[in-house]
Amino acid sequence: MDMRKRAVVILSGGLDSTTCLGIADKEGYIVHALSFDYGQRHSIELEAAKRVAAHYRVAEHRIAHLPFLREIGGSALTSDTLTVPTGGVVTGDIPITYVPGRNLIFLSIATAYAEVVGASALYLGINALDYSGYPDCRPEFIEAFATAATLATKAGVEGKLLRIETPLLHLTKGDIIRLGTSLGVPYEWTVSCYQGHDVACGRCDSCRLRLKGFADAGILDPIAYAMCD
Repeated sequence: MDMRKRAVVILSGGLDSTTCLGIADKEGYIVHALSFDYGQRHSIELEAAKRVAAHYRVAEHRIAHLPFLREIGGSALTSDTLTVPTGGVVTGDIPITYVPGRNLIFLSIATAYAEVVGASALYLGINALDYSGYPDCRPEFIEAFATAATLATKAGVEGKLLRIETPLLHLTKGDIIRLGTSLGVPYEWTVSCYQGHDVACGRCDSCRLRLKGFADAGILDPIAYAMCD
């Protein structure tokens, strides 16, 4: 039996989660990747997640289907009528691309999965510096969730603590890209654009943050863009 430590990585197929997978792989974990199909308009990212998982030869890649998030709506990412904003990130505002309860739900399911596969770590690629202002990307949320997970699981009660690893939390996007590049992370296979088209729009918040990150890192972004301001 392979006695190496195991980790669950929440893998969207985007730049940050792929970097987290690269970090977990570098640290010697047997990786179980977990992606979510929640009716997001940019579901093309799930194909990216499959490519990334195959690249790293993860032990298992599971895709959880959560259609209810689209059914309840409340976000431009799960709506056919709300428009994805293209005016840039506005400091202090929570944009319409926020998906209510998303990370709370994702972490809950990932915690259950981690308990089943015997993982000691759960990686989440959230960032509290260069991000869109989502409340579920804050350190306070992660700390509170980790406490709740310990109280709510058999593993936690038995003293088998699950570490919520957020290695990108206090890094700029440029720092993340430099780190990932040093690890050989395949950014050419990642998808960041919220629009969900084959070619990134270059104008949504996610594209803008990605482009700024590559520019700050002094590295050429390997994906194509339709247009940029």
